[in-house]
Amino acid sequence: MSIGGVITAMVTPFDGEGRVDEAAAAHLIEHLLENGSDGVVMASTTGESSTLDDEEKLRLFQLAADVAGSALVVANTGSNDTRHSVELTEKASRIDGVDAILAVTPYYNKPNRRGIVAHFHAIAAATDLPVIVYNIPSRCVVDIPNELLAELAQVDNISGVKQARAEDLAPIEGMSLLAGNDDMLAAVIDLGGTGGILVASQIVGDEMRRMIDEPDQRRAIDGSLQDLYRALSVTTNPIPVKTAMRMLGHDVGGFRLPLVEASDEEAEEIRVVLDRHGLLSAV
Repeated sequence: MSIGGVITAMVTPFDGEGRVDEAAAAHLIEHLLENGSDGVVMASTTGESSTLDDEEKLRLFQLAADVAGSALVVANTGSNDTRHSVELTEKASRIDGVDAILAVTPYYNKPNRRGIVAHFHAIAAATDLPVIVYNIPSRCVVDIPNELLAELAQVDNISGVKQARAEDLAPIEGMSLLAGNDDMLAAVIDLGGTGGILVASQIVGDEMRRMIDEPDQRRAIDGSLQDLYRALSVTTNPIPVKTAMRMLGHDVGGFRLPLVEASDEEAEEIRVVLDRHGLLSAV
């Protein structure tokens, strides 16, 4: 199965008590699918997966399956505990309407090559759904080199890679190549990649969709969005994107510790860029 297009790693809205706001999440899914997104990833890093419990994640997976219709729904079941990730993958796979699984490279315990292979074999064996390997060495420390990705591509059900390593970027035979960072989307598509799992698409989804649909304009669009990408990296994700979305009138709430609100200086940098793009005038 080829997985591609603009797939948005959606923030998780919280209410005033810090609980998952399912009504706001449903509304946001609809908004994203109406504004450039071909699908959503639920309970991702951007969705604050580290501070969601399994029941909350499964509720989000079910919610997306109920709301998204024919759009792609990806369930993030990744963990550095293979047993935990397998159990969550099994449960997510039983939800009608979940289309794929995202699983991150194990972090903190730093498995060696054989451990990485065994980890992804176990996850792939727990589901009939396509599995997307998430390679993000900036958070996990561990990197999956391209030749190891090519080995994982031979595993049944492993269908794609969300590649957040910009160095040595290359297509992998047998895998859909997905941009793992917003500023990599143009380069990934130019290499024959199928799209990206993106954050800025919550704000400029239609523009990012144009980067796929209008190859002659791709580089110009990419260049025009660089300041926005930088603003959304001013501090730890998802603090900037949630801050931006609140400025644009989306009811996404706050954060769960250890994530905290943007500083005044960070928020002002985000506001300036949103204004420069004319996004605040529509609020």
